[in-house]
Amino acid sequence: MNVAIIIAGGSGHRMGQDIPKQFINVYDKPILLYTLSGFQNHPQIDAIEVVCIDGWHDILWAYAKQFGITKLKWVVSGGATGQESIRNGVYNLEGICSSDDVVIIHDGIRPLVDDAVLSDVIVTCQKHGNAVTSLPYNEQIFVVDDEISTVKYIPRETLRRVSTPQAYKFKKLDEAYHEAFEKKIGIYGSSYTNTMMVELGERLYFAAGSDKNIKLTTKDDLEMFKAYLKADKDKWLK
Repeated sequence: MNVAIIIAGGSGHRMGQDIPKQFINVYDKPILLYTLSGFQNHPQIDAIEVVCIDGWHDILWAYAKQFGITKLKWVVSGGATGQESIRNGVYNLEGICSSDDVVIIHDGIRPLVDDAVLSDVIVTCQKHGNAVTSLPYNEQIFVVDDEISTVKYIPRETLRRVSTPQAYKFKKLDEAYHEAFEKKIGIYGSSYTNTMMVELGERLYFAAGSDKNIKLTTKDDLEMFKAYLKADKDKWLK
């Protein structure tokens, strides 16, 4: 079984709106529902769980019914941090998922996940036990020396940009979150599942990525998302 955990537990203050950004309507459809539609329409996704901000659970279920998200099976509350939210989603699948089930973790505010990317994440995880969406770095990266200058750069050939979707076999994922929260490893600040896994000593495997897989954090990101939709209306708008 392949289960998607969609993380939508944040309030989205940086977007500067009155409602959580994942519920902002774009062309009469909430951002989160674009994300869910991508997983709903993928033939290899068997079930969807959403980690949702409190107070919006019933609204999410109503939207799921309206937009035909029949694979949505569970809605759980988010935590105080991103890692707590993911942990809540993972723990909720205990007794539901088997050891070798593939769990795909994805940000609810990345609404343009590509079918090919999602497929490759699943295949890579089935082969290696985990998979992280990745892309090469196309810009030069310099290390700050004294705030206004630098004397060192990092060869871009040694770098990869990693985001979501990312996938893990359930047993390893569940055990990792129990260990991380018991030992306080990889759960603070901007930590995510991938960085936590590395801090716990796991080797991660790269899967395909896409530049279109943007994270909607600011108003500029929202305008870029609208531009993608207008450029590909037949695919995204009903």
